[in-house]
Amino acid sequence: MRIFLVGGAVRDQLLGLAPGDRDWVVVGATPGQMLALGYKPVGRDFPVFLHPQTGEEYALARTERKNGRGHRGFVVDADPSVTLEEDLQRRDFTLNAIAQDDQGNLIDPCGGVRDIEARVLRHVGPAFVEDPLRVLRAARFMARFSPSGFSLAAETLDLMRRIAASGELDALVPERVCQELRKALRSPRPAAFLATLHDAQALHSVLPEIDALYGVPQRAEFHPEIDTGLHQQMVSDMAARIAPGDDVVGFAALCHDLGKALTPKDVLPRHIGHETAGLAPTQALCARLKIPAEHRELALIACREHLNVHRLHELRDATVFELLSRCDAWRKPERIAQLATVCEADARGRGGRQDSDYPQGRELLRLRDAALAVNARELATQGVSGPAIGEALKKARISAISAARKQQA
Repeated sequence: MRIFLVGGAVRDQLLGLAPGDRDWVVVGATPGQMLALGYKPVGRDFPVFLHPQTGEEYALARTERKNGRGHRGFVVDADPSVTLEEDLQRRDFTLNAIAQDDQGNLIDPCGGVRDIEARVLRHVGPAFVEDPLRVLRAARFMARFSPSGFSLAAETLDLMRRIAASGELDALVPERVCQELRKALRSPRPAAFLATLHDAQALHSVLPEIDALYGVPQRAEFHPEIDTGLHQQMVSDMAARIAPGDDVVGFAALCHDLGKALTPKDVLPRHIGHETAGLAPTQALCARLKIPAEHRELALIACREHLNVHRLHELRDATVFELLSRCDAWRKPERIAQLATVCEADARGRGGRQDSDYPQGRELLRLRDAALAVNARELATQGVSGPAIGEALKKARISAISAARKQQA
């Protein structure tokens, strides 16, 4: 029995990145031997065990054979005779198909070290087309590694297009799509995820609501980039820049302009009412991919309210109060900060606007804080009781917003 460090831990070490979780592959062992050594079984589809002391994952070396649709349609062979090289050759990308022994020596049968040095994301072999999930993984790796200069190998893009054309992407379970999307949104360059899927002709299968934005024009005076799909890529990257690692904000930024795909052609390049038109496709996307409630709620709020925040200085005091109330600011004040961040990403995610100031975000938080400073208990001590407290609280908060604005002026 021999044990090797594999996958992302070796890759990130070669890239000089901070180490993450370590995964190990075990060659020449049976499940019974692993159990006898105290390892705890956790794998459902193939033999994976947790180390009795460290809790790290140890998987038996295995090969796979396609026998059905989707990323689960495989027969796994984890016989002790499976070699390390055979295990590495069934992996997705060359940079993930490198192993390291206990002496620090690298085993690299697929040329992963060479591709890391050349900054190329390349598939291991022709079996790549058998697993549709690898299309999403390729796009997600580009979101993570393109800032380091990585590009996608042309032959890998060709195989991704073959997968997209085969209809296999339709067999992906929503939870895995959601998982890959959220990881991409936490990456430094989510736009690379969208662009890679679009180039692979796969975006319409995975995120049709986003794919529909490409080719839709906007008014050049507000959007020098013109194409709504390109604007969305810029907004997603800006959200990752000002709220790094926050996929809740990232998802809301992703959905904020979905209504623009529904604008009648005779109205273009104007998009009247796109903020309300976008609610239905946002709901549909969230339902289909089983998006968490926190993400869905902020996405709907950002879709509905982003134009109101952009023109905050034009809103009446009572209208600002109503905006805050619709966003549930009194129970969830942190949501207003999230909304302000999404709106800033939208405003700065445009050609030539990347370094622009966005005072509306700061002002929205200031007015929220002024309104929140009004204490309902103090109103009660003033003799206000029953249903009248709600109306009195509303008036007091509107007055607080008004006073805060005058103070700023």
